[in-house]
Amino acid sequence: MFPFFSRSKMSDAPEVNPAPAKTQEPHPLDALTGGAFSAATSGERASRIRDWLATQPAPEQLQEVFKELSGRDKGAARAVRERLDEIRRAKGQEAIAAEWAEKAQALLAAPKLNIADALAWQRDAAKAGAPLSREPLSLLKAQMADRVKVIEDLQHRVQVQREAAVLLAQRIEVLSTKPWRDAHAALELLRADVARWQEQAQELTGDASWVSVEARFPPLLDASRTQLLVVWEAFQPAVAQAAAAAEDAAAPLPPVPVWADELRAARGLPTEAAAASAAAKPARAAKPKVAPEVVEKAAQVVREALATLEKETAEGHGKASAGAAAALRAVLKVHGKHIDNALEQQVHTALVAAGELEGWQRWSADQVREDLVAKAEALLNRPEGQALGGRKMQETLRNLRDQWKQADQGGAPNHGLWKKFDEACNAAHKVVEAWLDKIRTEAAEHKAQRLALIEEVKAWAQEHASSTDWKGMNRALYQFGDRWREGGHVGEKLFAELQPQWKQAIALAAAPLEAAQKDSLARRHAMIEEATALGAAPTLRIDAVKALQQRWQAEAQSVPLDRKHEQKLWDAFRKPIDEAFNRKSADREKAATELSARDRAVLDASKALEAANTTGDAQQIRAAVQALEAALRGQAQAAEAVATVQKAEAAQNAASPAEQAGAGDAPAADADASGAAADGEAAAPAAAPVAPPKPARPVVAVRGDDRPGMKKDAPAAAGRGARPGDRRDGRPGDRDAGRGPRTEGRFGDRNDRGGRMGERPAHEDRGPRLGDAAFRAQRDAMEHAQLALKKLAAQAHGETLTQLLAAWDKRDPSQVPSAQDLGGRVTASVRAAWTQALSAAPQGDASEALLRLEMAAEAPTPAEHIAARRMLQLQLLTRRNDPAPAQTWGQDAARVLASASDPASARRLQNVLKTLLRKQ
Repeated sequence: MFPFFSRSKMSDAPEVNPAPAKTQEPHPLDALTGGAFSAATSGERASRIRDWLATQPAPEQLQEVFKELSGRDKGAARAVRERLDEIRRAKGQEAIAAEWAEKAQALLAAPKLNIADALAWQRDAAKAGAPLSREPLSLLKAQMADRVKVIEDLQHRVQVQREAAVLLAQRIEVLSTKPWRDAHAALELLRADVARWQEQAQELTGDASWVSVEARFPPLLDASRTQLLVVWEAFQPAVAQAAAAAEDAAAPLPPVPVWADELRAARGLPTEAAAASAAAKPARAAKPKVAPEVVEKAAQVVREALATLEKETAEGHGKASAGAAAALRAVLKVHGKHIDNALEQQVHTALVAAGELEGWQRWSADQVREDLVAKAEALLNRPEGQALGGRKMQETLRNLRDQWKQADQGGAPNHGLWKKFDEACNAAHKVVEAWLDKIRTEAAEHKAQRLALIEEVKAWAQEHASSTDWKGMNRALYQFGDRWREGGHVGEKLFAELQPQWKQAIALAAAPLEAAQKDSLARRHAMIEEATALGAAPTLRIDAVKALQQRWQAEAQSVPLDRKHEQKLWDAFRKPIDEAFNRKSADREKAATELSARDRAVLDASKALEAANTTGDAQQIRAAVQALEAALRGQAQAAEAVATVQKAEAAQNAASPAEQAGAGDAPAADADASGAAADGEAAAPAAAPVAPPKPARPVVAVRGDDRPGMKKDAPAAAGRGARPGDRRDGRPGDRDAGRGPRTEGRFGDRNDRGGRMGERPAHEDRGPRLGDAAFRAQRDAMEHAQLALKKLAAQAHGETLTQLLAAWDKRDPSQVPSAQDLGGRVTASVRAAWTQALSAAPQGDASEALLRLEMAAEAPTPAEHIAARRMLQLQLLTRRNDPAPAQTWGQDAARVLASASDPASARRLQNVLKTLLRKQ
């Protein structure tokens, strides 16, 4: 707005006391980048950044400069970012280069290098972005190329050697058509050439890279060597024989026909061809005169053949026209000299027309043949992964040859194409030959294995002819059968020869087992009939059924049968017995449909116990168990009966207080005598209250049981060591006390007398038998209750230990569990010692106390303290009067609690107290 001084804005006068310019502090990275951050323009800043990048700064500096510069000038920061990207790409390429270098080294280190694998490595590496133009990949690439070049050179030399072998064989064949002296003169040169060829072939096979050539080249070289040696080994003796025959007229002639004729001529003998022609040439006979009927017949036969040819040619039947032309030519050979000129001209015209048709068909057939030749040559040029196996190659070659035969039937043969086709098929047939050799070798091995197995079965049959181990025999026969089935493939003809021998041997070996199985079947059928009779009986005899089942099991375990047959026999055996048991169960269930009062009480108590088990409260579970035991003893029914009697007497009699008191004592008496109450008689009113039994005299003193393995603090049971005439309960008395009069029987009344020697009643009076449902319900409820109580006890024990260890860790005596929680093994004095140990500060070393506790609990000691435990045991052996660790474990635990707590010691203390607090 308005100036605060009087000088005009348009005035040229200088300002008085101008404000000083604000100076900027230099950037910390300005010195590093050569003043890039203090540059005035973006172009100058970019120029300084480029100059700084030329000094090859470290990546950390680049990252820091880029972070600061990207917020100021993105154009200048682009060069830094490009350098960072270049470094990042270089690191990635280094990793890729290391990976592909490792693969290349693995290929080069292998003794056999596949050319396809080498080319695939270069292609895949380039595709993955590996820097093939930089070290080390460039060097590895060059080594790979050199190795491939060596292998390809070997393969090329194999082909050259093959062609050289063919040329040498041709030279030898040409020499066999020239005079023998020329062959003799060229013999040394040929010998040198053949020897050089063999040396070159040996060099090829001895090359280190020979194992890497393709699989088709070694057979080619071997075939060329074999063919050349065969021709050469036949040529040398023939030349030597010809030289010997030239010097000695009596020597035999060489097998070469040209040389033999030359030597015959030198000896003045006729050649073989002249002699043969002279012998075959018959004497010239006079030409007889031809009869008119012969001429007429010849013309007729020729016209018929000519008509057939013209018809087939007009219809375009190539195969038929060729056959008709051949038939006409055959007729001409016989009757051609008897026909006139006009007919002969017609014959030639028809043959020319048929020849044109045959020529077109020959061209068509040649197209098919060329296709077949290409297919045959392609059989060996397939990739490795698509190479045909032996059987597939055999079928393919058979189909190709069948197609060639069909092509030959449609036109004239082409010997040139046939030669190429046959060579390609023969080369491909080597795969079939190798496969057939392998098949023959395997068939011979399989035949030997099967013959050896047959002999083994025969020897086994003789060895076990008198054995009665039927299970072992059955198992061995099954094993023999498995080995025969897995014996490998043999031909149908050979299998037809071996199969009867195998059947005879296995039948001889299985004859004793089959006889035993036959007898076992008879016995089992007899037992099935016996089971049917037992099941049909009105009263099921359990003892007879058990004995019969035991006999069946013994029979089944002794003599094995086929599993399905044995299962059918078992089903037939158990069916009548199961039906009898089902009838018995049905009758029992029908009789038990109406539950008695005692069964209902037991069921109700069992349900209450199951409900208490789910609560997890030990007091409720124990109370429910007591209620179920009372229901089982019939006390509930007795109590109800006594209450009923008491109410009846109170209603009828206004008795005196003394009588009322007597009536009030009746239920207790009845409750004590409830074991004699029955199911149906519990609710009946009693005529008079039952007097309570006299209590047994209390035991004042007993003698400790000092026998081995018994507790000394338990009273000794009365036994045979008592004085004669004494009772087993330790009270003197008559041995016959409790028995009835002699007049009641030899041994008295069995219901009144005691058990054996008057010890106790023979059978406890437990009331009437429970029904099946009530028995199962109370049994399951009791088992569940015991499991629940054990689980609760284990939980309480674990909580007690955890609370004790927590009190040790916090040094808080108030957290020590109560004596009831610790159990009967921990006395009040021991608990007081533990509390006092926790009240003071940590002091002392508890290592020896922990070892004594582990010895008392028979618990394992950590490995690092085993030596100390052994030393302590040796020391305890010398302290005869000192108490054992099992007697002083409470004081030892107090010493441990008085020391400092640590995790290892707490774990060891927990392990020993877990055992010591539970011991009884």
